[in-house]
Amino acid sequence: MSILLASSEIAPFAKTGGLADVCGALPVAMKRRGHQVAAVMPAYRCVREKGIALEPTGISFQVPIGTKQVEARVSRSCLPGGDVPLYLIEQDAYFDRDALYRENDEDYKDNCERFTFFSRAVLELARRLNHPVDVIHCNDWQTGLIPALLKIEHDSGDSPLARTASLLTIHNMAYQGKFWHWDMILTGLDWKYFNWRQMEFFGELNLLKTGIVFADAVNTVSQRYAEEIQSDPHGCGLEGALRQRSDVLTGIINGVDYSVWNPAIDRYLVKTFDTTNWREGKEACKADIQQQLGLPVSLSVPLIGLVGRLADQKGWDLIADLLPRWLRQEEAQWVILGTGDSEFQKMLEMHAADCPNKIAVRLTFSDELAHKIEAGSDIFLMPSRYEPCGLNQLYSLKYGTVPVVRSTGGLADTIRDASEENLQAGQANGFSFDAYDVFELEEALRRACALYRTDKPRWERLVVTGMSQDWSWDASASHYERLYESMIARKRPTTG
Repeated sequence: MSILLASSEIAPFAKTGGLADVCGALPVAMKRRGHQVAAVMPAYRCVREKGIALEPTGISFQVPIGTKQVEARVSRSCLPGGDVPLYLIEQDAYFDRDALYRENDEDYKDNCERFTFFSRAVLELARRLNHPVDVIHCNDWQTGLIPALLKIEHDSGDSPLARTASLLTIHNMAYQGKFWHWDMILTGLDWKYFNWRQMEFFGELNLLKTGIVFADAVNTVSQRYAEEIQSDPHGCGLEGALRQRSDVLTGIINGVDYSVWNPAIDRYLVKTFDTTNWREGKEACKADIQQQLGLPVSLSVPLIGLVGRLADQKGWDLIADLLPRWLRQEEAQWVILGTGDSEFQKMLEMHAADCPNKIAVRLTFSDELAHKIEAGSDIFLMPSRYEPCGLNQLYSLKYGTVPVVRSTGGLADTIRDASEENLQAGQANGFSFDAYDVFELEEALRRACALYRTDKPRWERLVVTGMSQDWSWDASASHYERLYESMIARKRPTTG
């Protein structure tokens, strides 16, 4: 198969979140499976600032944006870890900026124009490649216009893209690309498509909805999340559109890049480890992080780790309710790394000052510290309000750190609760709770701490089960491969 993956960000070239990691790893995994794969993204200023060598392709063309024509130039690089070409769409007026989408807490006012330009440029590039493209894989609202353009403008038999299928992957329903209705003019599409069934959403142009409606298939990053977004509140207003496409909507868990997240080769760890020496490795890593963050070094006290955004979505309102009690009453230590809501930051600073022997807080982001917390913690806490996929629980499993999660989205698909039945069957790999409720969170956390303190054989089986599971991109890529094949088969039905 020939696959072109289009994304507004691809690691390590440009990144604001997990979208970039997915779009940097999946094409390489598909290439390993023998497919012809390329990726395309905007040529942001940050790409040049990283000193990444870009090779001119000599390809340039005019892109219609409303009533004007804007030139696009195409340069080329390669994704790390595989011989996968990365095409970069250049236009300084749109992409030579300090950030990707927003500055000073405000979205760029011309984001619709910028990503309409990018979407049209992707299709023009696909037309000019020296081979037919079977699937254009779009990601989030920034590429949501591509399926509509493909279906409306390239569906006739004389277009080289007439047999090309489009997949839209939704990484987070909360970000939809909503713009005022006059931006419809920028797309170049007829106003007849600006209706409640297709591109309009409460009087606005909605690019994520556009992609959902027009794509040949839609997926999100876990099966549970694919089910959740078909109802309120997880659908964020688009649950009706998603139910209309339920026959082509599925979920595929993101993979983990084990060349980066693997305790056996992790350069940040004081001692590397795998399933053969994990006790010694984790003890060394636990003592190292306790010492580095100023906590008393103790192997008997459970160490609870959290890494990520301090936001309601991640369950921080529950944690804020829970922490005062636990710091007063429970023999446990906490290590927390992240930035976000200022109220949560102030709350954590207060607790760290009051209880320096029980909680260590770093209100920043450090890749090194994130790896050390994953390796040194006994328990990793993720009480998310919603979680499309989640990756930290998968990192934790590999590092022998037992996740305690709320059973939502990808957390529900990946973590099997340590119930008596699951423990006896050898299927448990963590602890989970259902309701978004501080008392359920506390009960799950108490169960985890109790097992850690009182039943070492069962705790160790839990650790080894998690470490032995395969959440690699190769596993996820096999699911995408089958999805691509089914899309192509529907797009090109056989006759006979």
